[in-house]
Amino acid sequence: MGGNSASYEDFESLAAFVREDSPALGDLTLEPDGKYQTRPVTLASLQREVADSLATVLAGFDGGDFPFLYCGWGKARVGSTALNNLFGLAGLPSFYQPVKAMMRHRLVGSDGGRWVIPDAATSPVLFSKEVGGPYLLAECFYNPVRMLVEAGYPAPRLHLVLLDRRPADCLESWLAKWSDRVPPERLLQHHVLASLNIGRIESYARRQGIPVTHYVYEASRDAVASARALFSRLGLASRFRDDAVTDWRDKGNLDTDGTGVIYPDEPAVYAVPGLHGADQGYRYHARAGAFSDEKAADLLDRCGVLETYRRSVRACVADLNLTAPTAQDLLQSCGLST
Repeated sequence: MGGNSASYEDFESLAAFVREDSPALGDLTLEPDGKYQTRPVTLASLQREVADSLATVLAGFDGGDFPFLYCGWGKARVGSTALNNLFGLAGLPSFYQPVKAMMRHRLVGSDGGRWVIPDAATSPVLFSKEVGGPYLLAECFYNPVRMLVEAGYPAPRLHLVLLDRRPADCLESWLAKWSDRVPPERLLQHHVLASLNIGRIESYARRQGIPVTHYVYEASRDAVASARALFSRLGLASRFRDDAVTDWRDKGNLDTDGTGVIYPDEPAVYAVPGLHGADQGYRYHARAGAFSDEKAADLLDRCGVLETYRRSVRACVADLNLTAPTAQDLLQSCGLST
């Protein structure tokens, strides 16, 4: 690291900090880019700011007022918004990166975007999704579960759902969606860091006694079976309906407000028209062609991203208690043996 600032010049050392969950990561200064971040911060100070702001939202809550929150986290482009919609159509208030939206406001010097969390009497169960990346180091490193706990959200009222996707497919999606905003080399680096951050978030949750469930996008190749297994694992079997997976009708345009997703107020600079698209249901979309960037593939492997994904797949099979045929299909589709 250069001085006490996070540096891309020694990128693999930075990746090792994330992979090893180094305490020093919190003290590194994250320099502004002048667009998505307008002031220097450390990760530790940024997390405190967001936690303090969340604490004001939670200040009026007593122990019984906190709804049970299923908090999904994964790197961006892992199918999390479609999953967001699925939970919303199943009847849960389903929030789109509310903690990240608060953080983004603080990165540009604003105090906006506060998450209005309903109390348990109104909504006993909630779902939210948070994603890592793509623009800034802060977005790759942040831990929304830690921010919630430090704000006063009781750990026994949380369940972490860790989301993942085949790294090459996910990276291609990053490049397709954001290479007009962030140079491709930087997107690759951010993708690596966000991918590795899953380990830090899982470790923190387990230290707090928060249950963890793994779910990979490739499980949606058998969308109804995998979604049913996920809801069952989360104790939400009674809320599961096949048609919430297969028949979205007029609720499938994920770039509009007419879905099951509750979108936050975010700084205007982050708006990306057409980011999510539309669909008729929750399902898997294969990317065309093989990944051909050998340099990027080597970095993903060398930094541990591929092994991180393999662990996610195996954990998904175990956590969801998938049937043998479904588990075998998932493992083989991900290049893993049974």
